[in-house]
Amino acid sequence: MHIDPGVVDGAKLMLSYSTAAGVVGYTAWLAWGMFRQARLPELVLRSMAAMCLVFCFFEVLPHYRMGVSEVHLIMGAAIFLILGAAPAAIGLALGLLLQGLLFAPADLPQYGMNLTTLLVPLFALNALSRQMIPAGTPFGQMSYQQCLVLSAAYQGGVIAWVAFWALYGQGVNAASLAGVAQFGSAYLPVILIECGVCTAWLAMGRHWPGLLDSRLFGGAFNRVTQA
Repeated sequence: MHIDPGVVDGAKLMLSYSTAAGVVGYTAWLAWGMFRQARLPELVLRSMAAMCLVFCFFEVLPHYRMGVSEVHLIMGAAIFLILGAAPAAIGLALGLLLQGLLFAPADLPQYGMNLTTLLVPLFALNALSRQMIPAGTPFGQMSYQQCLVLSAAYQGGVIAWVAFWALYGQGVNAASLAGVAQFGSAYLPVILIECGVCTAWLAMGRHWPGLLDSRLFGGAFNRVTQA
């Protein structure tokens, strides 16, 4: 989901700065909700865990360039289900920034686009979970169907945003459409893998409930739809 340099450039980059500011503001609002509940240590612990996971996913797991972007195993839905919306958003933002600063400085001009691509689907996922799952539902009581729908919805959102940036930057033409189609087809394995990881995590939560009784995981499982 790293948008290739040059796909969006010039004055068009201003839109990415605006959308990035919006998602950062919404992330701060989610974090403020946890802070008001006197859950700052929990927020910090989970956010740092999410950042480390995201950084490893970007750098350690296989990734390759295809079409207009790179294909990465992001595991955003899994991080959301494990740690909650605010820590997942903070972890994705910091992990992406750290990866760019240390290993891919050429991607930094695209940071606003990449951040929007990761976080807007996460916020949509949070809203969708609130519609699908009653508040207070323990993680282990989710259905496998709900877990799969949430995971697939997040990855579908990532693909949609990559397509938007490509068509916005290059216009709707045969070359840009072909690039988007290449990326989308190459991303299908990511959807399958993330759905499998989320399902496996749910199975673990059902068979070993004690795994959830920790400061790192407990709150996210006790109420899937919380911030």
